[in-house]
Amino acid sequence: MVQRHEPDRRHFLGVCLDPLTIDETVARCVKAVEERSPMTIGVLNAAKIVRLRKDPRLSRAVLGCDLVLADGQSVVWAARLLRRPLPERVAGIDLMLALLPEAERRGDRVYFLGAKQDVLDRTVAEVLRRFPRLEVAGSRDGYFSADEAAAVADEVRETRADLLFIGVSSPMKELFVEQWSARTGAQVVHGVGGTFDVLAGEVRRAPEWWQRHGLEWLYRVIQEPLRLGPRYFTTNFAFVVLVAREVMRSRVRPGGGSGGDRR
Repeated sequence: MVQRHEPDRRHFLGVCLDPLTIDETVARCVKAVEERSPMTIGVLNAAKIVRLRKDPRLSRAVLGCDLVLADGQSVVWAARLLRRPLPERVAGIDLMLALLPEAERRGDRVYFLGAKQDVLDRTVAEVLRRFPRLEVAGSRDGYFSADEAAAVADEVRETRADLLFIGVSSPMKELFVEQWSARTGAQVVHGVGGTFDVLAGEVRRAPEWWQRHGLEWLYRVIQEPLRLGPRYFTTNFAFVVLVAREVMRSRVRPGGGSGGDRR
């Protein structure tokens, strides 16, 4: 897997993550806009870490981002167990909802890309209900082909957006960020996955107790058992196996330290 090697990053299970709190991440994003220094954000949960090991394109796209954050509580627990501690989970939806009031306060322009048109419309309406002075640069649904991606990036650029939130599924959002984020002209580009569905009321987010105990995935499975059940149970089991193997490897290394998987 391709990895960046900043000294403060945590390396384990073949990935690297930035040990940032949500407040620190927001501060970095604000600085990126202020200094006109573009920043891309990638997020990792247990399922995606498993997937990266089989998908080199996705691995390059995620691990090549300027910031890579722990989107899943299980990733935070694994990092602690492997002696590569992360301060907290920084979920994509939470980061977006922390950035929006800052954008409203500062007058930054925001673009929303993704979802079906009716879901997108309800998302923008909900965002403006919460942040009525937010300057929405524009929005576009997420139904476009790879051949149309360059034109979509140009559409975003024409709006002079400072922040771009991409609400499409993996790996489309990660590949769009990798290939076209610079062309959009946005200073902060953040793939937020199913966040638009939550804000539009299409999907209920797990209550805080479920999130805090790393069970947000199970809450999703309960809502959509046939679609999500096999996927989550398979990837979660694979993630547990990965962590267990790495723990065992760390115990047999000289000195018993955990150097992480740097393949």
